[in-house]
Amino acid sequence: MSAGEPGSVVRRMLLGSQLRRLREARGITREAAGYSIRASESKISRMELGRVSFKTRDVEDLLTLYGITDEAERNALVALAREANVAGWWHSYSDVLPNWFPTYVGLEGAASLIRVYEVQFVHGLLQTEAYARAVVRRGMRGASDADVEKRVALRLERQKYLVTENAPEFHIVLDEAALRRPYGDRAVMREQLQHLIDMSERPNVRLQVMPFSFGGHSGESGAFTVLSFPESDLSDVVFLEQLTSALYLDKREDVLQYEQALKELQQDSPGPAESRDVLRGLLQLS
Repeated sequence: MSAGEPGSVVRRMLLGSQLRRLREARGITREAAGYSIRASESKISRMELGRVSFKTRDVEDLLTLYGITDEAERNALVALAREANVAGWWHSYSDVLPNWFPTYVGLEGAASLIRVYEVQFVHGLLQTEAYARAVVRRGMRGASDADVEKRVALRLERQKYLVTENAPEFHIVLDEAALRRPYGDRAVMREQLQHLIDMSERPNVRLQVMPFSFGGHSGESGAFTVLSFPESDLSDVVFLEQLTSALYLDKREDVLQYEQALKELQQDSPGPAESRDVLRGLLQLS
């Protein structure tokens, strides 16, 4: 996995946002832009949101329409279009992934800050191999052993993000329910609890446990992830996983509500050191 590969999704978003700004600066409608490249208004909208791949010819034609004649500027944006079309490392796992998941993996791999609230089970980036296998088997009932192992391998591959030289900041609030709900046998859960203690001591990981004893809290709507990117052009994205699909929210007012909920969860939960003590206590009881 090369460092550049996970960025294809984020590159599409970055290129799309730049094309949108150029179009708006010239006062050109999406309809007119679409007409210039023999495409619909909705296709321009999807391009500007980074949700489709880019044809080099389309990008060149749009830059001409938007009055971008500087060769260096044109070349940089066309190069970005080519890079955005490179498949990420997860492409080889596409046969066992839901169709919405590659987008998330791409965003996760490009993020500089990942903030999470998890309630059902330990987050995928912090799962041990045995725990991940138990979770996948539970979620993919009837799947072949090969498909289960491929999904587990993908999860372990994603975890490499957290221990690389350019690892993102990972801030997570784990509900106590995720720690008490068993996946696998007692040995699997003990190993998982110890792994959480070990990972929580990494400088880029901030792990907090929301205890049952606190009662109701701001995470009542369920698990969510907030992804932030190093590029100033890219807005934060909220990821919500559902049973058969996923939602990506990037409207500022939506993102702010989730960021506020996470801030309250962090304030109301014991700090990282105290949370480690909670994990140690659960390990002794297991």
